[in-house]
Amino acid sequence: MNINPLKSKSVSFMKSSVKDPLNYFFGDQKIPEASSFKYVGIIYRDLRWADQVNFTVQKAWKALHFTMCIFTKGNSNMKSIAYISLVHPILQYEAVCRNPYR
Repeated sequence: MNINPLKSKSVSFMKSSVKDPLNYFFGDQKIPEASSFKYVGIIYRDLRWADQVNFTVQKAWKALHFTMCIFTKGNSNMKSIAYISLVHPILQYEAVCRNPYR
């Protein structure tokens, strides 16, 4: 397996803020630090879900607006099928990843 250090980011998850950031290296190349990262379509930042929820809501609103613009004169069955096929999967994608006890 080849790792490309130019495509890598380092993210530190700590309870307190650190005055001097940690530097990570891969060989002789420094890996840049990032505040968040996206992995398998899910945004991680400080181990909180706020960024992911905001991203999902924006994406769902765009899909809902798209379906509303296209199906303004359709019947309710067509609108329901469009919602179930375009908007509902966006809202359900990360549902299995969230911990309901937090």
